[in-house]
Amino acid sequence: MKAHTGAEQVRELARVNYIEPARKRQESTVRILAGDVHRALHWVGRVPSVCQALNGSKFLKDNHLILEKWEGPPSGQSATVLFTYRLVDENRAPDEMQESPLLRLCGIGKEVFESLGGAEAFIRRERERFYLNDDDVES
Repeated sequence: MKAHTGAEQVRELARVNYIEPARKRQESTVRILAGDVHRALHWVGRVPSVCQALNGSKFLKDNHLILEKWEGPPSGQSATVLFTYRLVDENRAPDEMQESPLLRLCGIGKEVFESLGGAEAFIRRERERFYLNDDDVES
């Protein structure tokens, strides 16, 4: 059955061309360059779609992967983005699949910043206080 959406096409190509061969070779990690997938699909100007699909929870969960890291520009939306995945034993229970320690930190300050009126408001207040304190320093 052929994949219908762009994301499905990306996930299928990555699974068939990268994930399954790496598992057969009994590798513990696999690296996928977004530009390689984009070229293999013969797409033009759809690199952000490739990056989103390769970074998506559905791709990770369906293929028993943990995204160890990605390298590239801060936007994460470039043909030069290199994703490194850890292959998890397919027989392990989902709760045994642990994500990267860095990814577990995502959103850690959300509740704290919400209680302070939002991160932007908090930073603005702190900057104002910082510059007010400059007046107290002798020149």
